[in-house]
Amino acid sequence: MTGHRLVSLPFSDHCEPLCEHDSELQALLQHLETTQEIESLRYLEIRPTNNDFAKVALNHFKPSTSYFLHTVNLRPTTEELFHSLDKDCVQRRIRRAERAGLTEKTGRSEELLKSFYSMFVATRRRHHIPPIPCSWFRNLAEYLNDAIQIRIAYKGQKPIAAILTLRFRDTLYYKYGCSDTRFKRFGATPWLLWRALIEGKSAGSTTFDLGRTEAKNEGLLAFKERWASACTPLSYWKYPERSFIDSVGGWKLNLAKYAFSFMPSPLLKLTGKVVYRHIG
Repeated sequence: MTGHRLVSLPFSDHCEPLCEHDSELQALLQHLETTQEIESLRYLEIRPTNNDFAKVALNHFKPSTSYFLHTVNLRPTTEELFHSLDKDCVQRRIRRAERAGLTEKTGRSEELLKSFYSMFVATRRRHHIPPIPCSWFRNLAEYLNDAIQIRIAYKGQKPIAAILTLRFRDTLYYKYGCSDTRFKRFGATPWLLWRALIEGKSAGSTTFDLGRTEAKNEGLLAFKERWASACTPLSYWKYPERSFIDSVGGWKLNLAKYAFSFMPSPLLKLTGKVVYRHIG
């Protein structure tokens, strides 16, 4: 926080308040509540990983949504890491991708960004969710330099899956994944994740953060649990307490997804530009 301005990290799954002591955190929360009232802000949200946040949160901050956070410990050897993965659903798919002769391109070029975003829009459409604006990814590529990595798997010349990772200090973050479902049988996404994991480990990363998952998303939970060495609860806190479109299982979100499923792609992209201030 600088003066009366807040600095946030857009689309971060979690971010601890930068406070050394509980007294500092309580003072910060009090200041936030006052600022919200003076400036008529719609809401404030904090996304800590520390489960002790509830002990110091003021009465007005209430838990709003809950997720699970999966991480992979990269300290074991490469061989140990591979054998820790689910044998049938991960190891086998990685080997299948290798036998299929998939190739990979990595970087942050405009060509890779366009291929990634094309599959990203299609994947979001399948999930009835508007895509994040392409300008967001372009800004990441421009300003984060080598900290961002787009990895795309090809079958021949055809891009069939992609992931986007971020790196900060000793942690590698898996942020986005997308694919062409017509090529699902090749196991491209697990193969890309494995290659990212190994490259991150070689570069000095000790943790692979797989990001948040909704409790009701059983398919994604199962996928991440086949990779993760740790899974912890992740709660978001809002002030003031009210219902928003991103509430897990809320009727507003379900109604929105129903509407999104009928939108043509141009309108879906435009919707993403409008609503992603309050989703993510």
